Amino acid sequence: MMMIADILLVAGALGAGLYCFVLSRRLRRFTDLEKGVGGAVAVLSAQVDDLTKTLNQAQMTAKTSVGTLDEVSTRAEAAGQRLELLVASLHDLPDPVTRQTSDSPFFVRRPAGPKGHQ
Repeated sequence: MMMIADILLVAGALGAGLYCFVLSRRLRRFTDLEKGVGGAVAVLSAQVDDLTKTLNQAQMTAKTSVGTLDEVSTRAEAAGQRLELLVASLHDLPDPVTRQTSDSPFFVRRPAGPKGHQ
């Protein structure tokens, strides 16, 4: 009976050793930097770094655009106020007097000649 227990114990140890060997090979492939999850994590980490740089550049561009837009908006509001003031001052001017060219001493009317020769 002791001999059967020893054989079963050795068989169990060999089975556990074989299981550990297979498991270590799978784990090595799993964490391989080229093909496994390690490679995927490395690629994702590089992409996160690139996206962070891109986001920082976009934020800087947005800040610059906001500053420029604020400046242009301020200038447009000032120009609009000046235009309103000019339009309001035009209402205060008297109506222009219309002069006829015949009343002017500088214009002389000639009789109309044949078409195309005036």
